[in-house]
Amino acid sequence: MSLTDRIAADLKTAMLARDAFAVETLRGLRAAILNEEVAKGTRDMGMSDEDVEKLIARESKKRDESARLFEQGGNQASADKERAEKELLSHYLPEQMSEADVKKLVDDAIVELKPDGMKDMGRVIGAVKAKAGNTADGALIAQLVKSSLQ
Repeated sequence: MSLTDRIAADLKTAMLARDAFAVETLRGLRAAILNEEVAKGTRDMGMSDEDVEKLIARESKKRDESARLFEQGGNQASADKERAEKELLSHYLPEQMSEADVKKLVDDAIVELKPDGMKDMGRVIGAVKAKAGNTADGALIAQLVKSSLQ
């Protein structure tokens, strides 16, 4: 079963269970997937699971940023809702690597690429992201690369 099919099945289950929160969140996710398919011209074929995972990771990051902004604005109820949506979306993502595992990938990439200081930071980040895929947070990778190259 593809990831898109799993999301559709979970949406149907949430509708039958009358879980308004899950229905709203999953409908939003399905809409984002549809928008991406139309934008890429892959509506007939659909998106690969890897592309859907990237989209979900992006949507999850949006929820995290929104929650932070809501907290800064003093709206804790909306921040909690955004975090709950992020938690629901995280069920469709692969398990994230630990910081130690990401650090090992960064160290391996630095040994392999022999970067020339901070100007090669993007090249190192790209190599680590290629190895880690959707299992590591891009912000964490960038932070670890930056600290290692300084």
